[in-house]
Amino acid sequence: MMKKPETIKILIVDDSAFMRKVIGDILSEDPLFEVIGRARNGTEAIEAVRTLSPSVVTLDIEMPGKSGIEVLKEIMDFKPIPVVMVSSLTKEGANVTMQALDLGAVDFVTKPSGNISLDMQKVGEELRRKVACASRAVLFGARRAKRLPHVRELLHAPPLRDVSKGKFEILVVAASTGGPMALQEIIPNLPQDFPLPVMIVQHMPPGFTTSFAHRLDERSKLSVVEGHDGMPVRKGTAVIAPGGYHLMVEKKGVEILCKLAETPLVRSVRPAADVLFTSAAETMGGNVLALILTGMGKDGLDGSKLLKEKGAYVIAESKETSVIFGMPGAVIAAGLADEVLPLDAIAEGLERAAR
Repeated sequence: MMKKPETIKILIVDDSAFMRKVIGDILSEDPLFEVIGRARNGTEAIEAVRTLSPSVVTLDIEMPGKSGIEVLKEIMDFKPIPVVMVSSLTKEGANVTMQALDLGAVDFVTKPSGNISLDMQKVGEELRRKVACASRAVLFGARRAKRLPHVRELLHAPPLRDVSKGKFEILVVAASTGGPMALQEIIPNLPQDFPLPVMIVQHMPPGFTTSFAHRLDERSKLSVVEGHDGMPVRKGTAVIAPGGYHLMVEKKGVEILCKLAETPLVRSVRPAADVLFTSAAETMGGNVLALILTGMGKDGLDGSKLLKEKGAYVIAESKETSVIFGMPGAVIAAGLADEVLPLDAIAEGLERAAR
């Protein structure tokens, strides 16, 4: 007799009774999910986490009294479990969402039309996908505890291919779930004189990449900006693909430029790393250094194949430190990674390869 799959136990936290019901109904459409509790404020949420031990919490950001951020901090302090934030599409909502990702939230879903969204079904599929993904996430604290014994050994492990033959013109980066935290550990650790311009695809919806680029810029020696069409990309600069647009590489003479396009989604996302990686391969051949970080799915796999055919050098994040091992795991399984490094070692690995 086939064993029934274990359900993902969900705690829903929202100050609106309507939103608690709608989110619960959306998740309950899939028998994979079991809503085991609903909390209307921060105090109830903390008590429910303690007593119910949910697999995943969906957490409203804007609540009276104890805010979603305060609840998240408490959860991460006493009982770290995967949390998916439910955010509004305002500028303030984007800033607070970035703060939540800093604090350990796995991902976020935006309410389509404000705090009380009658059209929440518009993001129903996204909500179910992200909650399922979060249930498999390795949280930051657990990753740090796991990786410490391995870091020194991996820092000094020889690369799988001699990088000295490369003459790189650009670094391209792919990231999804867990990527904001990973990028905030890597980019600020690159020196101001890092010799390559950097172009980054982080799966993120419109309205959030501006806040993310600004947050990353404040912490980095490089200048970090959200890309726009025709923008020159020079060393000392990292460009984030704007939400809702594919980011591509153009070259005019010796100058590298950003090109943006609202062409169809690739692997269900826009921006897609495959689009950036493919354009880099077509524009610069093998003179590309590529990095694939934590993320759900296989975005970056096809682009990495093309880059490798041209002779590019590919670094992937190791399983030990990936929140979700989907994207780097696909590249590693396909034999496309020249180096596999834990998060702590990636900035040093990039600098070594780039120079």
